[in-house]
Amino acid sequence: MRYVAVRLGLTVLLMFGVTIVTFVLTNLVPADPVQAALGEQAAANPEIVAKFRAENGLDQPLIVQYFTYLGNVLQGNLGVSTQTRMPVADELAAAFPATIELALSAIVFSALIGIGLGLWAALKRRTFVDQVIRVVSLIGLSWPTFWLALVVYYVFFFVLGIFPGSGRLDPTAIAPPHVTGLYTIDSVLAGQWSTFWDALYHLVLPASVLALYTIGLLTRFARSAVLEVLDMDYVKAATAKGLPRRTVVFGYVLRGAMVPIITVLGLAFGSLLSGTVLVEKVYSWHGLGEYSFSAATKLDLPAIMGVGLVVGIVYIGLNFLVDVLYGVIDPRVRVA
Repeated sequence: MRYVAVRLGLTVLLMFGVTIVTFVLTNLVPADPVQAALGEQAAANPEIVAKFRAENGLDQPLIVQYFTYLGNVLQGNLGVSTQTRMPVADELAAAFPATIELALSAIVFSALIGIGLGLWAALKRRTFVDQVIRVVSLIGLSWPTFWLALVVYYVFFFVLGIFPGSGRLDPTAIAPPHVTGLYTIDSVLAGQWSTFWDALYHLVLPASVLALYTIGLLTRFARSAVLEVLDMDYVKAATAKGLPRRTVVFGYVLRGAMVPIITVLGLAFGSLLSGTVLVEKVYSWHGLGEYSFSAATKLDLPAIMGVGLVVGIVYIGLNFLVDVLYGVIDPRVRVA
């Protein structure tokens, strides 16, 4: 409990720091948010500009603006989008589940394949299997995600017609009642199995594109971590005692290698959440990535700050979860 309490305290401090970084970086943008929000004609009128600045608190000193912003954030108020005139919190709540569903599918697929291939390569080190897996993982790391998304879209949708091209559901499909915002889970909860299979069908292409790079990363990292543990004395002792190979591999080797692997998994999941912009644009996924792209191109500062805050909190939350898992997997970490 002490270990978790210390990590939780650090997490709260980091979240406070994220609000500072988000606010400062957004205000350093070399452009006029007033002109972006009002347009050139309205921005040329001093009275309209003064009224807009007063309504949005832009006429106050930066320190006052920050504490006003922090107070609103603590109340769940992320401001109003200057483009849509809708609350940013509501728009993020609508976009975030789509990205979560995509990122979760990609990270689960990546973890199963990547860790499995890395473990296999390590156990077969310096063999033909090891060399093939290393080459395949290098190819996965080398392909640019945006290029791969376009190629996969063209081949599997336009040429072969095997998978749907865009969107989270077919136009004729009925969206399930909103519970989590994840169509696959909500459709199961509602018993809409046709909607579930349709949502899963639409997930395949974008999730596979996002997963390929992560699979390559996890494969190479898991191989290195497992190789390091294989040379440990406790693994040699377990083998010498005559324990079954399965017990040695999964009870000793893989568990010992999981601490660094979990670190990479946490960072990879955070990267998937914040790096899905181009993939979501290609597949019209309407998630957080597409929302952030639209906010950035239109200089919608409240929306940009909202996205930055959400991504920062997700990263910090994942780091806290990873720290807790450290203590579960390796008891030595708890007293470090």
